[in-house]
Amino acid sequence: MKMLIAVDGSEFAEWSVQMLEAIAGRPPDSVTLLHVVDSASLKSSARKHATLSKQAIAAMTKAGDLILRRFEGLAKLALKQATTKPRTNIETVLAHGRVADTITKVAKQKKADLLVVGSRGLSDAEHYLLGSVSRKVSALAPCPVLVVKRPLTALAHVLFAADTSKHSQGACSFLCKRFLPDSAHVTVLSVVEPAVTELATKYLSREQVEQISAPKRLAAEQMVEKLRARFLADNYAVTTKVQLDHVTDALLRQAAPRDIDLLVAGSRGLTGSERLQLGSVSETLLKYASCSVLIVRGWRA
Repeated sequence: MKMLIAVDGSEFAEWSVQMLEAIAGRPPDSVTLLHVVDSASLKSSARKHATLSKQAIAAMTKAGDLILRRFEGLAKLALKQATTKPRTNIETVLAHGRVADTITKVAKQKKADLLVVGSRGLSDAEHYLLGSVSRKVSALAPCPVLVVKRPLTALAHVLFAADTSKHSQGACSFLCKRFLPDSAHVTVLSVVEPAVTELATKYLSREQVEQISAPKRLAAEQMVEKLRARFLADNYAVTTKVQLDHVTDALLRQAAPRDIDLLVAGSRGLTGSERLQLGSVSETLLKYASCSVLIVRGWRA
């Protein structure tokens, strides 16, 4: 697997690199550590002071080189390659440009199988006004994106958010073929949205609501069983759940306990104006989940 990790020198970037420890038993073929100097913003803000802008860019470029050197050492330690023969090729890249766009561009150039970014977690207002790099990257990237929100040195318990689409099957394939360590325990959870409105539930019995939702629940159960068989075939410990509830609310509740290391969801990917709209399940999980989140797109079953 080819992995690209974006680093900015922060604690959150350190978590992204330390994440390699969680998959040290199944190390990637290559890791590219990328630091982006936001030269576009500097030039724009210092348009009338060209000399000052050049000096700032030069200083940030020098700092970027030092950051990459330090993070290369962290990567070797996380992969337990500091004193052993390397099994993973580690490369450092310093680039200039707008951060999210440049990260996505390099991911395409490197044909990355997984893009990793850290996130400090922003409030609703900060997300709306500024937009985080992780949010933009997750919308633009052509490959799976792992957003590391807290130290992730093990993948003992993974919560897999499944639906009846082919994207869940693709996410399952990615986990089994490329990512999960053998020791991971996977909980496959499929949440079926109620087939009637909340107002209707006031006038219908619980049995009536369940009967109306039965076809969707049956389809979810069949998909969950198919995913369970796939994980078992690759010798992973797996449990399954299907419940009738609101999707994002239920997933966030299930992902809240501290013993959940990672929340995984498949995504069809957004294009054009869709990227500007809020409210997709994957974006909601990225914003509100307390654990790290892996959004898988571009993978087939």
